[in-house]
Amino acid sequence: MKRTLMKCLGVMLALLVVAGVNARPLATAEEVASPDGKTRLLFSLNEKGEPVYEVFYKDKRVLNPSKLGIELVDAPNLLDGFTLSDAQRNSFDETWQPVWGEEKEIRNQYNELAVTLNQPAQKRNMVIRFRLFDNGVGFRYEFPLSDNLNYFTIKEEHTQFAMTGDHKAFWIPGDYDTQEYDYVESRLSEIRGLMKEAITPNSSQTPFSDTGVQTSLQMKTDDGLYINLHEAALVDYSCMHLNLDDEKMVFQSWLTPDALGNKGYMQAPCNTPWRTIIVSDDARDILASRITLNLNEPCAYDDTSWIKPVKYVGVWWEMIAGSSSWAYTDDLPSVKLGETDYTHTKPNGKHGANNEKVKRYIDFAAEHGFDQVLVEGWNQGWEDWFGKSKDYVFDFVTPYPDFDVKMLNEYAASKGVKIMMHHETSSSVRNYERHMDKAYQFMVDNGYNAVKSGYVGDIIPRGEYHYGQWMNNHYLHAVKKAAEYKISVNAHEAVRPTGLCRTYPNLIGNESARGTEYEAFGGSKPFHTTILPFSRLIGGPMDYTPGIFDIKLDFMGDLPHGQVQTTLAKQLALYVTMYSPLQMAADLVENYERHLDAFQFIKDVAVDWDETRYLEAEPGDYLTIARKAKGTGNWFVGGITDEHARTANLSLDFLEPGKKYVATLYADAKDADYQTNPTAYQIKKGVVTSKSKLAIKLARSGGFALSIHEATPEQLKGLKRLK
Repeated sequence: MKRTLMKCLGVMLALLVVAGVNARPLATAEEVASPDGKTRLLFSLNEKGEPVYEVFYKDKRVLNPSKLGIELVDAPNLLDGFTLSDAQRNSFDETWQPVWGEEKEIRNQYNELAVTLNQPAQKRNMVIRFRLFDNGVGFRYEFPLSDNLNYFTIKEEHTQFAMTGDHKAFWIPGDYDTQEYDYVESRLSEIRGLMKEAITPNSSQTPFSDTGVQTSLQMKTDDGLYINLHEAALVDYSCMHLNLDDEKMVFQSWLTPDALGNKGYMQAPCNTPWRTIIVSDDARDILASRITLNLNEPCAYDDTSWIKPVKYVGVWWEMIAGSSSWAYTDDLPSVKLGETDYTHTKPNGKHGANNEKVKRYIDFAAEHGFDQVLVEGWNQGWEDWFGKSKDYVFDFVTPYPDFDVKMLNEYAASKGVKIMMHHETSSSVRNYERHMDKAYQFMVDNGYNAVKSGYVGDIIPRGEYHYGQWMNNHYLHAVKKAAEYKISVNAHEAVRPTGLCRTYPNLIGNESARGTEYEAFGGSKPFHTTILPFSRLIGGPMDYTPGIFDIKLDFMGDLPHGQVQTTLAKQLALYVTMYSPLQMAADLVENYERHLDAFQFIKDVAVDWDETRYLEAEPGDYLTIARKAKGTGNWFVGGITDEHARTANLSLDFLEPGKKYVATLYADAKDADYQTNPTAYQIKKGVVTSKSKLAIKLARSGGFALSIHEATPEQLKGLKRLK
């Protein structure tokens, strides 16, 4: 009996031990996989009660164990001492239609894990919500309301991305005020040594670290994984940068501070933006990912019929290059709006936004089927707009004497064209908000429905940064306020996009990166536009302003100028490879009139799409993308390369089988070169089918554009197979 009892007690003790051993992992560790099972995430709490996650793709480790948490100001931190109190799982699958986009339908499919973490010592909870997509991960922090977690201030967000090695990266310096840097391709370990040279001058800039970089960050591992780090749904929060520990190869989130050095003001219940990790062993999958859009809320507007993609020209490039000016006169070192009388000043003869020139652009737009004409420098105040820390810098409604608002808008309307408004704020944000309703109403009263806004220079209120929480709230306020007036917004120098265009589709474009204007300031690297789709465009479309035909800027004459670092054919290709529903033909009209055969592609190319195919892709090297125009059977293909010549090998198997199409190829001439012979191009026309294969040669920093149209038998007569 005694032996039997002891034996039973031993078995019970053993069972309790086993149960205890098994209970700890069950209580502190969770796993979730993507719908296709290729992407996996492990979540756990370590011995200190710190949240930790790891990511795998096809059984390859993407991220080593990486810690999560939030450091607070004057309050116990949300970093450790947690227990896992709950784990909720969910699966989701929907197909939604964007107002405009790279395809007419987007699938949003994921498996979700939401872990509730309790801090017993503080009697408060924090939720971390993970969503696993087939090509990546999104996660965010959520803060339920409790007596011990209500209003709180963030000192720093301690989100880690622990790399598995010294990866190749395509990066720009981390900066609170600008994203307009040329990209650097290097190993992670080389960032520190290259940072000083990478920080080039800008009108407003605040770098923060020798190893700090910006998102979206594109990397490639030695074993062939492509990894992209970014954020989605940046609302009421500071923009995230990444700061690298280059000994451990661990990135940590680094939020943009405010004037006091604090990095976020929160009121529960609330959440952070999503942190995103897109991963694949095929670079094309990074471009095809819609994780950023899918992590944003559905469209906030019931009626979107007033939001339209736009193709436009503008009075702009000559001012950027330096042959014309925004200012009306050179006589005024100081302007006081409402007091300065411009009728008593001498015009400088260089003012671009004058009636005759604007009418010339309206005529050109009408003749060639463009929707709008952007006019910069139309309003009073440009004589002392920059670098003066000036509060009342513009009123956004008062034109210069040589710009007749009523006449020009009536003239444009008679031609079926609209003028695009320009609001440069000079980063005097308080001033812009004071005038915003009046400015938008002025637009409505005068027939404008789209505005390009700008935030050049240091922010007023002084001490704030371009990408802090306060400014991010302003940018979104401007978009939402514009929607009340049925106005679309294209914000320049604003925070980089994070997919908010899904929720607010009148956010029709952003600059938020080094655009074409820098080609007039000394040029961007030839590989620049092969990287942007993997970085800047992950968050949303860019107003890149392509289409420069006068590559050597000969129109500048003896004035100082640079040279565009591409061929003319590559400029055409950018209309396909640089996705945007807002497409500018940026050059002077006279430069297009000298090359109307090549200009035909810009006229023909669509601005809204039913389908997109990524045919070839390697960040920093080359891109080839095919897109099907909205509501048609017509396709457009664009291909670009870096400073190395290459041959693009295309299969047109995306075309409908059994159909014949007329294809027009705009390509580099045999002797084209971006430095020595950039405007040399050739145009070929022929018949193609779904069985066609093309080998197209691209010059150094060259490209090609291919227009493919459904054809009638009559259109096919006399045409040979394109080869």
